[in-house]
Amino acid sequence: MLCPFQKIFPSELLRDDRYFMAHAFNEAVEAWKEDEVPIGAVIVRNDEIIASAHNRTVGTKDPTAHAEMLAITQAANFIGDWRLNECTLYVTKEPCPMCSGASVMARLGKVVFAWGDPKMGCLGGAFPLHDLPKLNHRVNVFSGVMEEECRSIIQAYFKIKRQSAAE
Repeated sequence: MLCPFQKIFPSELLRDDRYFMAHAFNEAVEAWKEDEVPIGAVIVRNDEIIASAHNRTVGTKDPTAHAEMLAITQAANFIGDWRLNECTLYVTKEPCPMCSGASVMARLGKVVFAWGDPKMGCLGGAFPLHDLPKLNHRVNVFSGVMEEECRSIIQAYFKIKRQSAAE
């Protein structure tokens, strides 16, 4: 399916949350090009992207191949440890229950997502999984970075999908 969204060139941005979210957005564009739900993720450590991924559930026929899960695995392999305390995950949509749980289990230091999901988001949208009282690790969660752009690409993708199915 042809993607009407263009990649964002982060070099035009300051090296901050928006800079790294732009990289995640670019991964979402790549997902669209592969006819995957356009969600992208990057993991950053010491202002360096150490992992980047987009949804691959359709192509791999693997329900766990979400952008966040793939990026967490890449980051752990890059570091050589499953503990990602010094890392930040940037993702274009609030993580689902599986990805939220993986964020806690990987001991990510911070998760930044673009826009919330009141149905399936588990970092505050539908449920604050990261705030369970007995957890031994607390993930710092922030949202709203590039919210409009990241919401727009997913909504446009599903609008086109619904139109194609109706025809």
